[in-house]
Amino acid sequence: MTLYLEGRIDSANASEVEASLLRQIGGEKPETLMLDAEALEYISSAGLRVILRLKKAHPSLSLVNVSSAVYEIFDMTGFTEMMPVKKAYRAVSVEGCEVIGEGFNGKVYRIDQDNVVKVYKRADALEAIQHEREVARLALVLGVPTAISYDVVRVGDHYGSVFELLNARSFAKILAKEPEKLDWCVRENMALLKKVHSIRVPEGKLPSGRETLLDAARQIRGVLPEALGEKLIRLIEAVPESDHMLHGDFHSKNIELSGDEVLLIDMDTLCVGDPIFELGQMYNSYVGFSELDIDQFRRFQGYEPKIGRAFWKQSLQQYLGLDDDELLRAAEEKIRVIAYTLLISWAPSPEEASEKDRAELALWTRELIELLERVDSLSLAEYLQ
Repeated sequence: MTLYLEGRIDSANASEVEASLLRQIGGEKPETLMLDAEALEYISSAGLRVILRLKKAHPSLSLVNVSSAVYEIFDMTGFTEMMPVKKAYRAVSVEGCEVIGEGFNGKVYRIDQDNVVKVYKRADALEAIQHEREVARLALVLGVPTAISYDVVRVGDHYGSVFELLNARSFAKILAKEPEKLDWCVRENMALLKKVHSIRVPEGKLPSGRETLLDAARQIRGVLPEALGEKLIRLIEAVPESDHMLHGDFHSKNIELSGDEVLLIDMDTLCVGDPIFELGQMYNSYVGFSELDIDQFRRFQGYEPKIGRAFWKQSLQQYLGLDDDELLRAAEEKIRVIAYTLLISWAPSPEEASEKDRAELALWTRELIELLERVDSLSLAEYLQ
């Protein structure tokens, strides 16, 4: 049951408000009782005592849509420790705003010169927003240059997280307008990635990338020949656990140039693990997703696919420190095992799949089977210089 508070509740009308609330509840015993305080402007100690008596009769009582000013009263008096009290969220419109980044969970819009908002695709994303705010704060403390969220807002029927990102341009936007800066973008991109991968994360602070890949491998085992499905799981299990940070969605739309500082955004996929897990995701961003439909790269990243392919190849060369094409191909084969495992696990169910989806799944499955027939280790140690 939801009841609505409005105006002011003080000694002059507290008794009347209490009587009204009790009258609305009547003889019912709601499983949960919620007070919507969107229209509540002020509450005095007399009003707080009404809330206390209601809480005693209905232990499930919570308050939602509480304005910042009224929330301060509940917080100062300890009510936020006695019951759930949720602030109202400021409404923000992204109509006509430039999309500056996009990931699996949401899109990032520039709402003014100084600020951006990441709008989550799921309507019930508050828990995910809280998670991203926490891991972004952890990353900043550990030395990753990133934007920090300072506000949670409503965007239509969805929630968003607001970040300060001054006059920033993504590497995707730079490459779209200035493809001649490819070499510079690769150097800065790899310097940032190596910095992220050098960071050791305290135990239990971030999920395991290895476990995520194992879940994906178990999920797709049925689409592979039995022996190769088991081999895939063994290969991933043989990759040692690591406490080194991974971003989990590291591509040119999530790297921003703000002034002369390169920042990493979209932090909800942070995890720990071996760098091959990161490189597999990167391969998908530049090659894997668009192998069947190369225009898909242009639609997503916003620049020419040939630049994206070159970006990937040069990035791999610089990350591994290799110039030998044969060694690079061997390393990439291991990376592609991870990439196709992820792609197949993300594919729509047969009931929801389009003809294009089925063609992509067939391609990825065929490629993975061929790779598993010749790849016997996922270790990149022999290639890292």
